[in-house]
Amino acid sequence: MNRAKKLVAASISTLLTRQTFYPPSSPFRSTISVNLHTQLAHDSLAISVREELRFSGRGFCSGSSDTTSSVCWNCGGFSSEKAVFLFCESCRSIQPIDDSVDYFQIFGLEKKYELDAGTGSLEGKYKDWQKKLHPDLVHNKSQKERDYAADQSAKVTEAYRTLTKRLSRAMYIMKLNGKHVNEEETITDPTLLMEIMELREAIAEANDSKELDQIRSQVQEKLKQSSDSFAEAFESHRFDEAVKCIQRMTYYERACEEIVKKL
Repeated sequence: MNRAKKLVAASISTLLTRQTFYPPSSPFRSTISVNLHTQLAHDSLAISVREELRFSGRGFCSGSSDTTSSVCWNCGGFSSEKAVFLFCESCRSIQPIDDSVDYFQIFGLEKKYELDAGTGSLEGKYKDWQKKLHPDLVHNKSQKERDYAADQSAKVTEAYRTLTKRLSRAMYIMKLNGKHVNEEETITDPTLLMEIMELREAIAEANDSKELDQIRSQVQEKLKQSSDSFAEAFESHRFDEAVKCIQRMTYYERACEEIVKKL
């Protein structure tokens, strides 16, 4: 309400200044004074009510750090939904992308590397969002809202693809914590380099799909071990070690892709 008080004070100053245009003995001064006081009371009440509604709306949206307080572009209403603001609660208008909403928030997930099975299927939540944003459901909307829906759908898809894979999820959560990872950085660990060379030779010399499947199973196990090591390092804030885990995961992921291409 401090802002409301300031606005009222500004109105008082403006209105009282208007009275100085007439001398104290002028018969118009008393009439204008009454009118100005009436206007002042009306303006003060309007400002107070408007500001109170505005700030109470914000307060209604503030219960969690993941709660947004976005304002609808169409009706000016506030969103009290947690995690993501795709639709206005009041007029159901589709909203533009909010860059402050991260991928974990989109699916209502806790912001951590390991995804809890108890939070529900990530794939199921992805399908639910895509149903809400499907072109068939927004075809009767304005062009503006259809464009917003397309943008939202693209972001949901990008978020899903990022979080479903260990490597991309690891890089993304490091980015959220201000840690940039260059996956193309040259590896200097001789043990890892030797392992990568032997792995590539094995893939190149494999003669049938059965042998390739066996190699892929081994690589996927190594990928999981590196993922577990990353999770431990990340939770312990050992970010240098976490970066090394990501480098291993990068090469294992590429090895899997090479095997799939050869199958």
